[in-house]
Amino acid sequence: MWMAIGSLSFLACGVLIILGLVSLIKKKGTSKKLFLYSLACFVLSIVAFAANPTAETETADAKDEVVSAKVDDTSTVKADDAAKQEADQAAKDKADQEAKDKAEAEAKVAAEELAKKEAKAKEDSVPREHKSALKKAELYAETMQMSKAGIYDQLTSEYGENFPPEAAKYAIDNIVVDWKENALKKAQTYAETMSMSDSAIYDQLISEYGEKFTKEEAQYAKDNLK
Repeated sequence: MWMAIGSLSFLACGVLIILGLVSLIKKKGTSKKLFLYSLACFVLSIVAFAANPTAETETADAKDEVVSAKVDDTSTVKADDAAKQEADQAAKDKADQEAKDKAEAEAKVAAEELAKKEAKAKEDSVPREHKSALKKAELYAETMQMSKAGIYDQLTSEYGENFPPEAAKYAIDNIVVDWKENALKKAQTYAETMSMSDSAIYDQLISEYGEKFTKEEAQYAKDNLK
């Protein structure tokens, strides 16, 4: 409504101004009155436009749209920043993990190399006779299934290998053998080739003049004979 009044008033103002100019040119004497009317119409149109609620609503809507656009832009910027920070953090975590894995792998290789060097240095420091005693002990253990004590006696015996005690001790300390399994194999041989009883086999295994296995090793052999 106010918009219509304002529009009509503004249109009337223009018409009155034109009529006033025509009256002024023709000197009819009504130009002054027409100009006053046109001024009144102009004022009325200004008041009508100012009182128009649609304009206020449109202005408010425009303001709301601007605010909303700013909020949307801010949210988008924040979302982009969060995504960038997340991507940067993921890349950093990946790089850190790769660096950690690489460091661990390098440390493992270095440890293995050091262990090899230490083992070689230790082996190089062992006297030749000690190494020979160890090889001979391994041969007796694997081929004749002898006990620890039996191998030591054989290595040091003047009628056997005649190694010095320290070489024989080195061999016994460094040989890797399952002595219980050796006792079982020896017991199985006695049982199959000599048809001995379990008790006789046990006695032969622990005898000072026999195999010289420990009582625990001999009992394991006796309990597992087939």
